[in-house]
Amino acid sequence: MLMLKKLKAAVKKLKQEIVPIYYALLDKRTSILAKIMAAVTVGYLLSPIDLIPDFIPVLGLLDDLLLVPVLIRLTIKLISKEIIQDIKTKSDSNERLQQKWVYAIPILIIYAYLLFILFRHGQQWFHYSK
Repeated sequence: MLMLKKLKAAVKKLKQEIVPIYYALLDKRTSILAKIMAAVTVGYLLSPIDLIPDFIPVLGLLDDLLLVPVLIRLTIKLISKEIIQDIKTKSDSNERLQQKWVYAIPILIIYAYLLFILFRHGQQWFHYSK
């Protein structure tokens, strides 16, 4: 249980990087690849819907403990250190970004696509089993 608390604390600390990532997304000096990754990261973190819902035992925590840190670290690696440092010096360290339903649209599209695939394959399976 202590390890889980430490992991959650580390993820919470890592989530503080979302504000600089957001501003790097808007910065003209940021590369296209870094902007795409920043958009994915910001969209996922600010979405009120998780890819793996938290109410699912064990799996619900995996996105917070694995996916979120991977997204943040990968995005920060793609953004140059100079840009991140420049943004951190200019921005307020206590600033928070709000969750918005607009950011949930890509996740809802993924869910709809998965349901479509399941329905399609389920229909085929049902036909073959008759």
